[in-house]
Amino acid sequence: METMTRFKALVVEKGADQTFTRSLKQRDINELGAGELLVRVRYSSLNYKDALSATGHPGVTRQFPHTPGIDAAGEVASCSDGSFAPGAQVVVTGHDLGMETDGGWGEYIRVPSSWGVPLPAGLSLRDSMIIGTAGFTAGLSVLKLERAGVRPESGDVLVTGATGGVGSMAVSILAKAGYRVVAATGKAADEGFLRDLGAAEVISRAEVMAGAERALMKERWAGAVDVVGGEMLAAVLKSTRYGGTVTCCGLVGSAELPVNVHPFILRAVTLVGIDSSRCPSATRLEVWQRLAGPWRPALLGQMATEVTLEGLEDEISRILRGGVRGRVLVQL
Repeated sequence: METMTRFKALVVEKGADQTFTRSLKQRDINELGAGELLVRVRYSSLNYKDALSATGHPGVTRQFPHTPGIDAAGEVASCSDGSFAPGAQVVVTGHDLGMETDGGWGEYIRVPSSWGVPLPAGLSLRDSMIIGTAGFTAGLSVLKLERAGVRPESGDVLVTGATGGVGSMAVSILAKAGYRVVAATGKAADEGFLRDLGAAEVISRAEVMAGAERALMKERWAGAVDVVGGEMLAAVLKSTRYGGTVTCCGLVGSAELPVNVHPFILRAVTLVGIDSSRCPSATRLEVWQRLAGPWRPALLGQMATEVTLEGLEDEISRILRGGVRGRVLVQL
């Protein structure tokens, strides 16, 4: 395929007064970092981490100017080590993409070829970015629950932060895999959305937290996917059944975990951390294949709001306020 030398990208810049600005600019291919794989990006997405990078959060990105976007899907423009043929469709998520490596909010990325995953059969490039890191993280969480012995017959599985990107994907994937899903949300108006995704029951945050001041709470959950952290995660651990497993992949509530050891030493509860960035290649490929097959989220097209690079500004503000429902797809 023909490769442009100039391309459009959203660029975040740091001023002398330590403030950050975002603008659309023309960039040169030669400005991209090292790597064997050059990809013409067709779709990306907006994740909470992208919004942090776009606003200059030092825990995500320190080097500026910078193009965020931890997700990218498109066609191979070139691959110097022969791992991919020109024109092949690939997905790149995780690793350092969109953090210190220029990411998917530009029409081209250059990365190590080991970061690329062949687009799984059954998914379009657009589908893959509706799923994106959020769906991959949710899928990895479900895989960890499964490997820990949490089965559909084990009992209810709770998903916190259920209307967000990871949460909504987790609800859909778990339901598709046969689990009875209880979705917890602070947005009562979105109950219909969550039930359409497959939630058997929708409860409030307050219901999850009721009794959380106690050392242990009534046993309710065979497993849980938590994206909130903080006091919410502590309450989930205290109310998980004997031998159950809770996965943790987020901190929108808090990075602190105010919990005692009772769930672990009296109920043998397991807390599993989920990291999508450094996930081994074999596991990454397995999860993507499941997401394209038996775990493919229902109503995938209805889970996303689609914007162009020009439309990202409002969505960045919205996701930082916790106002995004489902996924934001970025069309390049």
